[in-house]
Amino acid sequence: MTPFTEKVIHIIKNIPQGKVMTYGQVARLAGSPRAARQVVRILHSMSNNHHLPWHRVVNVKGEIVIKREDGFQEQKLNLEAEGVEIENSNKVNLETYQVKE
Repeated sequence: MTPFTEKVIHIIKNIPQGKVMTYGQVARLAGSPRAARQVVRILHSMSNNHHLPWHRVVNVKGEIVIKREDGFQEQKLNLEAEGVEIENSNKVNLETYQVKE
């Protein structure tokens, strides 16, 4: 596992319940600000093995962007269960819920 991947996993594991981070924010904190897509790949391939709270990561606009309806609904329900309000059926207010750096 690369040092970047290890950092990404650590950062995601430490996102507090009821808060979110963006893919780019995670990449930046892990030391590679242009690697948001790599964060997506890490989440996709390692969430189950590392028990990552994948649902706490959204895009730069605060949107849930999972294409599969079941995955979209799972992320939305998990966030709502933690007290995160979803606006317009797919958007998190980043000013309210984003982890501040």
